[in-house]
Amino acid sequence: MSDLEQLTQALGRNLKRWRGERGFTLEALAARAGVSRGMIIQIEQARTNPSVGTTVKLADALGVSITTLLDHDRGPRVQVVLPGQGVRMWSTEGGSGASMLLGDDRRGPVEMWTYRLEPGEGTASDPHPPGTFEMLHVTVGELTLVVADETYAVPAGGAVSFEADAPHAYRNEGPGPMEMTMAVSIPPVTAHT
Repeated sequence: MSDLEQLTQALGRNLKRWRGERGFTLEALAARAGVSRGMIIQIEQARTNPSVGTTVKLADALGVSITTLLDHDRGPRVQVVLPGQGVRMWSTEGGSGASMLLGDDRRGPVEMWTYRLEPGEGTASDPHPPGTFEMLHVTVGELTLVVADETYAVPAGGAVSFEADAPHAYRNEGPGPMEMTMAVSIPPVTAHT
């Protein structure tokens, strides 16, 4: 079985498990996530490999990290992620991309990501649930961050934090690559919230 097939199987199994734990029907999860009931069925049956955007919407609606949806098994108290072992979530032919390094739900969902954006490239995010918080540390280049139509420049060595319940985008408008590390804290979700 290929890595992609294993990922698709884990996502289907874990989506169904977390939907059950939260007490969500297919219709309720579809409405919360803005993802069709049919797509959720296909994912749960491991018949499709959804986009990163769809996976993020489902994780947000369930109040879990993407890592939890991809693999629910808990590791030891110390988890070391070696270079190149993060889960590659998206990439472009130009060399931009994002990998999730770590995620945990024990104290409320939290995720750690690395991003690389080549000159002229960027990515946008739909609003996350209220209470979602992001912290970014730029290590190379300069990040152009757009939050709710306001633009912020964050140079290498700088950091920024913001409430992520508004549309936001990360862009590289500089002449060289931009690299950053991002932490995302998501509020816990129950069937009653």
